[in-house]
This record gives sequence, structure tokens and C-alpha cells, in this order.
Amino acid sequence: MDKLLNEIRHCSLCKEHLPYAPRPIIQASASARILVIGQAPGMKVQQSGIPWDDASGDTLRSWLGVSRETFYNDKLLALIPMGFCYPGTGKSGDLPPRPECAPLWHQPVLESMPEVRLTLLIGQYAQAYYLKNRRKSTLTETVKSYQTYLPEYLPLPHPSPRNNIWQKKNSWFREDVLPTLQSIILPLLTTNNEY
Repeated sequence: MDKLLNEIRHCSLCKEHLPYAPRPIIQASASARILVIGQAPGMKVQQSGIPWDDASGDTLRSWLGVSRETFYNDKLLALIPMGFCYPGTGKSGDLPPRPECAPLWHQPVLESMPEVRLTLLIGQYAQAYYLKNRRKSTLTETVKSYQTYLPEYLPLPHPSPRNNIWQKKNSWFREDVLPTLQSIILPLLTTNNEY
């Protein structure tokens, strides 16, 4: 795993498409039990080098009901984006994740993490890549149908502050999905029981 992570962190495959020097961001270990697959690092994460080190990360940790210490324990959680480097800014926010990363790196990383019991698919890019034709016609419907994808996957919206309006419109997410999510995650973080 260490060799693989080192290779990923030195990847420069798409450097000519990036606004800054490549800085692939990933957290993983062979013992991780929960896998979080997000979109791509934002500008703040590009600068810090720490995954989910921004307002979106604060929201995600509150959704999971975990502390920063637990969240950044790579023995428990793996944090893997669809695109490993900050892709730059477009007309309405950050650009989509670079398409080269997931096909190149995800499978070798997943094969190195045999203990993963739950994969959180955050946002449309992760859901499209992993659920393929099993996802619903909209992200909202996919998240609402989360029980369909358990126990392997649990789809979530992106926790960006830009999605606060979505959360207000879809109160079922906070009332139903988040308590279920936390009830699944807690045993994975605190015991060695199989999920």
C-alpha cells in the first residue's frame, strides 16, 4: 500500500490540464473499514494537502458524526477522490474531477483495502462511476433510494455549502438518511464485527 500511495502522490499524468502543479490528495490504508469517494480537492485542500480540510469536510464530518481525529485516522477511513488534484475553477464553481484518475488508480487502491465494509459515494461523479445504470435519473432520487445500494454503497449529496438549499428542500435527508448513516458507521469504527 505504501508503494502505491507513493506512486499516486507523484502522479503527474494530467499536469498540462491543471491550473497548479499536481498535488494528488489521498488517505488510505489496508485496514480502512469505511471508504469515502468524493469529487476532487478544492482550492483550500490543494493548498493544505489534507483531504476534506474545508467547509465541505466540516459538514461531512457532522453528517458522519465523527471527530476530525477519527476522520483522519487512515486505519479507519480511506478518503479517495474521483480526481486527485484540484481541477481549477469554471463558470459555476470548481471544474469536474479530471477523468484520468479513477480509471488509473481506483482499482489498485480498492484491491489493497480488503477490510472496507461501506463505501460512501459523494456527489454525482462518484455515483455515476460506481453505480452506473443502477443510479436513478437524478442525484436526489439516487440518495433517496440509498437502501437499494446497501450494504456496499451509500450515496450522498456533496456536503458543499452550495448545497444548503438542497438540504433545506429535502428534509428527509437529515431525518432519515443521516441517522441511518451514523447507525451503520458507528459499529464499523468501534468494533471488529463484520458489517
